[in-house]
Amino acid sequence: MYQVITMYGDNEPWWFFEDWREDIIEERKFDCLDEAATYYLQKWQEISSEYTYTNAKPNYLSAFWNDGDERWCDECDEDLQQYKGLALLQNDEQVSFESVKDLYVTANECAKPRCCKSNLVSQ
Repeated sequence: MYQVITMYGDNEPWWFFEDWREDIIEERKFDCLDEAATYYLQKWQEISSEYTYTNAKPNYLSAFWNDGDERWCDECDEDLQQYKGLALLQNDEQVSFESVKDLYVTANECAKPRCCKSNLVSQ
């Protein structure tokens, strides 16, 4: 089974910290990879039109963000960037094959890459 998940929170979708599932705001399940990949592409285009910055990995993992979309973290004593994440998974695991090259070659990394220090300690 394949899943396309949309997440929102402190971390880009490739971190998979212990509580990563808590950031899921939408999940669609598919039996067929082609259907899942088509839906992922539709969601990617939709989400990318709402955000200024994109960072993507070749295996269907993308993060989107805007300047100023932050939340205060008491543990870190600083503001943390908030990301909308998009992932295509197979049985809740990241896939090992590459997405359409346009999705990750055109990424425009340009922000404060950070995650909550408590997540880094628990890794």
